Amino acid sequence: MTAEWIRWPANVVARFGGEPLAFGGDYNPEQWDESVWHEDVRLMREAGVNLVTVGVFAWSTLQPAPGRWSFGWLDRVLDLLHANDIAVDLATATASPPPWLTTRHPEVLPVDRHGRTMSQGGRQAWSPSSRVYREHSLALVEKLAARYGEHPALALWHVSNELGGHNSRCYGEASAVAFRAWLRERYQDSLDDLNAAWTTAAWSQTYSAWEEIQPPRLTFTDSNPTQVLDFDRFSSDQLREQLRAEIAVLRRITPDVPITTNMVLFDAGKNMDYSSWAADLDLIASDHYLRPTPDAHVELSFSADRARGLSKGDPWLLMETATGATSWRSVNPAKSPGQLRRDVFSHVARGADGICFFQWRAARAGAERFHSAMLPHAGAGSRKFREVAALGADLRSCAGVLGARVVADCALLFSEESWWAAERESHPHNGLSYAESALGWYRSLWKAGVTVDVVPPSADLSGYRLIVVPMLYLVSDRDAGAVAAAADAGATVIVTYFSGIVDPLDRVRLGGYPGAFRELLGVRVEEFAPMTEADSVEIDGVTGPARVSTWHEEIDLMDAVAAARYVGGDFAGAPAITRAARGAGEAWYVGVELDAGARARLLEAIARRGPQGELEIVTRRSAGDEYVFLINHGDTETTVPGTGTDLLDGSVHEGKITVPAGGVRVVASAR
Repeated sequence: MTAEWIRWPANVVARFGGEPLAFGGDYNPEQWDESVWHEDVRLMREAGVNLVTVGVFAWSTLQPAPGRWSFGWLDRVLDLLHANDIAVDLATATASPPPWLTTRHPEVLPVDRHGRTMSQGGRQAWSPSSRVYREHSLALVEKLAARYGEHPALALWHVSNELGGHNSRCYGEASAVAFRAWLRERYQDSLDDLNAAWTTAAWSQTYSAWEEIQPPRLTFTDSNPTQVLDFDRFSSDQLREQLRAEIAVLRRITPDVPITTNMVLFDAGKNMDYSSWAADLDLIASDHYLRPTPDAHVELSFSADRARGLSKGDPWLLMETATGATSWRSVNPAKSPGQLRRDVFSHVARGADGICFFQWRAARAGAERFHSAMLPHAGAGSRKFREVAALGADLRSCAGVLGARVVADCALLFSEESWWAAERESHPHNGLSYAESALGWYRSLWKAGVTVDVVPPSADLSGYRLIVVPMLYLVSDRDAGAVAAAADAGATVIVTYFSGIVDPLDRVRLGGYPGAFRELLGVRVEEFAPMTEADSVEIDGVTGPARVSTWHEEIDLMDAVAAARYVGGDFAGAPAITRAARGAGEAWYVGVELDAGARARLLEAIARRGPQGELEIVTRRSAGDEYVFLINHGDTETTVPGTGTDLLDGSVHEGKITVPAGGVRVVASAR
C-alpha cells in the first residue's frame, strides 16, 4: 500500500484546521428529490461530516439505458458537497448491474451450486466470470474516472461494494470455462499434475481432458476436497481480477487519487482471500455490523484488529457500520444509549483513522428502509442524530491520533484458506467452526487485556512475544517454519488441536498429528478423538480442574512436558496440554477444546495476564505522543493507573484515571 491515506481537498483541511479523522457515511441522493439535498448538506455540516461515499448502487441512474448516460445529477451533488467542505469517496457504481444489462445479457447473472440462476431484483446480481459484465463495468469506470478525476471534491475511489460478501462463488458455465483456464495456469497445462494434486484416483475421478472438469456443483456425496479448495481460490482470484481491472482504469486516468474497496471481514460467510488483495489497495477499508450477542463488542474488536492486520499496522478506514439496528437479521435490536460511542472508539482505538456509516439518511423505501442511519426517519430532532453530532465533535477533538500506530505484542494467526478447508465435510468432527475457534481464543485474550494483531500466517512474526495459532488446519511449510522460528527467537507460541493437519492441497501430513507443528511442539498424536455432544472429560494442571468437551486426543510426548493431564476417561493420566522449550521461547500444544474459564487460566499462566473485567484498554503511539483509549463496557466505574489529558472532555489525570460506567476516555500524554 502507498503511504497516502486520503487525498483531502484543501477546503476540508482548512475547515478542520488540518487533516481530520474521516467521519461520514454512504450518501444516496439519487433516492431522494433534489430539494432534500440542501437540507442534507446543512445537517452534515452540523454533525461534523467530512467524507461521504456516493454512487455505490447508482449504475442504473448513471446509465439508464445502453449508450445513454445521465451525469448531471451527480455533477450537482459533487459540486454541492464541495461547496460545503465535504469530501467524496466516489464509488465506481459497478456493484449492481442495471436491469437492461441482465435482461439483454442473462449470462451475466450468477448461478448457485444447485444450478439455480439468481434473478435481477436484489443486488450484486453478476457473475465474476462474465466477460459481458466486465466489459460494461469497465466502460462505466472509464466514464466516471474521466469525468470526475479532477473534481475538487474527490478524495478517494471506492471500487464496487463488499466484493465477496454476496456473489462470492458462481457455478455457471462462464465460471466453468474460467475455472478451467485458471487451473491450466495453476498446474502449468498439465492434467497429470492436476490429477496428482487432486488425488483423482480416489472415487474414479481421473480427468483425461480439461473440458471434463466442472465447478464443484451439488453431488450425491461429498465433493473432492482439493477441487473445492481450488474453486474457493479461483473464486477469490476472480473477484480480485475484477478489483484489479477497475483499479487499472482508475490508476491510468487518476494516478494521484487513492483507491480502496470495503471488505467484509467476518460476519458474511467465508471470506475471500483478502490477505492477497491488500497489496492492490492504497488503504484497507472494512465493513462491520454488530452481532446481537451480549459481548458483541469483543467480536467488533476482532474485526478491527483483523483490518489492522491486513493493513500491516497502517491506518485503515471503517467504511460501513450502523448507528443502531441493522435490517437483515431475524431480530434487529437497537443500540443502547452510549453504545454507539463505545463502538466507534473501539474501532478508533484499534487503528481506524475514519468512521463511516451506512447510511447518511434513512431510506424511505427499498429493502434497507428499516436500517438505521445517521439521520433517522425521526429527523434531526432525534436522540440518534444528537448522538451522531456529538460523535462528530468527539472525533474532531481526537484529530491528533491520526496516523498513530496501535501497540500490540500478540499475534493471532487467521487464514482464509484454512477457514475454507477446515469447515469442509468428511472431517473427524463436522461441527467444528474455524472462525468461532479463532474468536474464542481472541475473546480470552481480550478479557485478559492483551492487544492482538489478527494477521495472516504469512505475516512477519518477529517482534511478537505471544503468538496464538487456533485450529490452523491448513498451513504451508513456509508458514509453519516461520512460527517455529519465532518460538526459537523468543516468542511463546500456543497451537491448538486440528492445526497443521494438511498441506496447501488439503492432503494429510503423514507421520502423526499435528503434522506441520509436530517437531515444534514436541508431541505426536496417532488418532483424533472427537467427542459427541453428550460427552466430556476432566483435566487438571495448568488450567486447574476443568471439564472439556467436543475434542480431546491421546498425546505422546517426544521432548515436550505435560502441563495438564486427563483425570479420567480413556486417556486418564495422559497429557492434554503440553509445553516444549524452543530456543529462547517455548511452544504450547492444547489438544482439547477448553471452555472460557480454562482458557483464561491457561493464558494467566502463560502470559501472566489475568482477567481485566469489561474495561478495554488500547494504546496508539506516534513519534511524540501516546494515546490510551479506555472504553468501559461495564456498568460500574473503573479506575486504573495513568497520567495525561482526556481529549474528549479536557480533564487532567495524575496517577490514576477513572472511567465512568459505559464511558470512554482518550488520554493523551507526551512520550
